Amino acid sequence: MTTAAKAQTLVGLYDAPEILRVVNVWDVVGARAVAALPETKAIATAGHGIAASFGYEDGTTPRDLMIDMVGRIAASVQVPVTADLDDGYGDAGETTRLAIGVGVVGANVEDRLKPFDESVAAVEAIVKAAEAEGVPFALNARTDAFVRAGHRPVQESVADAIQRGRAYLDAGATSVFIPGLLDANVARQLVEGIGERKISVIGVPGALAASDYEKLGVARISYGPLPQRVALTALQELAVSLYGGGVVPSGLPALN
Repeated sequence: MTTAAKAQTLVGLYDAPEILRVVNVWDVVGARAVAALPETKAIATAGHGIAASFGYEDGTTPRDLMIDMVGRIAASVQVPVTADLDDGYGDAGETTRLAIGVGVVGANVEDRLKPFDESVAAVEAIVKAAEAEGVPFALNARTDAFVRAGHRPVQESVADAIQRGRAYLDAGATSVFIPGLLDANVARQLVEGIGERKISVIGVPGALAASDYEKLGVARISYGPLPQRVALTALQELAVSLYGGGVVPSGLPALN
């Protein structure tokens, strides 16, 4: 498929009645392992995971390094790839153009609770850049209304997320990513305020099951840094076993 065709496929997955489940990856071998599963319809990259793999703190990976890695991931699989592009690196439009150039067809770009007008302008720049490239880019515009809320009341974060979310959709975003531990009541309010099949959530310990979010009208669920943590925990457990005199497990499947 062409980049534009992959982008259109990804947009369709957001619009479908079934919640889009994406497992976040941080390198090529992980992307290939996930893409090999028949259940995989699209892949999301994990900005935190890519940063950690190169020794950076989350949100500080140099843009050229991030673009190179997400491009390698996109080139290694046949399914659409949506990338975590942090906050757009100070030029969200140009970052989007670069991402599209390496085969990425969607992205999360976070607002970090920057001033409202500035945040909307960044979304507009992303949409304009994608249109110039002729790609129906699936922008999952992220608002940090909950994860950067501090100690403000939950209802203030709900109102903030709804205001920003509506503005991002009006500016051309495909969906609105609202990370945080969202219970059924909060998720329902966000869907009612922003729209059915228009919000994206993160699966974290204590969150609802994907099927429950689906019933509430959520469009997408991703898992952020958790897949990498699970993989690294398994690696440590294997190392401890081997140090203790264990043997390499038999019957491991080969990865393509």
